[in-house]
Amino acid sequence: MKRVLFVCIENSNRSQMAEAFARIHGGDRVEAWSAGSRPSGQINPKAVRFMSELGYDLTGHTSKSLEDIHGEFDAVVTMGCGDDCPWIPARRREDWALPDPKHMDDDGYRAVRDEISERVKSLLAAL
Repeated sequence: MKRVLFVCIENSNRSQMAEAFARIHGGDRVEAWSAGSRPSGQINPKAVRFMSELGYDLTGHTSKSLEDIHGEFDAVVTMGCGDDCPWIPARRREDWALPDPKHMDDDGYRAVRDEISERVKSLLAAL
């Protein structure tokens, strides 16, 4: 089983969707996590709404701190959070530098969501 961690600042949008897509696309071959350097404490309602369009329920997710994440990872992916994302040991590291969709219109949000889905598929195929 591969362990993957997706990191952004608030852990309320991009990293939550990436965790969800890793579960969707990876099934029982992947243990997916997400966390933030300064977690907001909640999942953005837009993330919940736009993932529900694809049949995934984010309401069971929680916004987690990197301080609560332990162990080794096969891959750590940061979402363009720069210096706000501390270094976490992993066999593979990527920074996707995706824009934060929280203030985007619906089409923009969906575009970021769909880009995350495609990138997660590629990541899992490479692992």
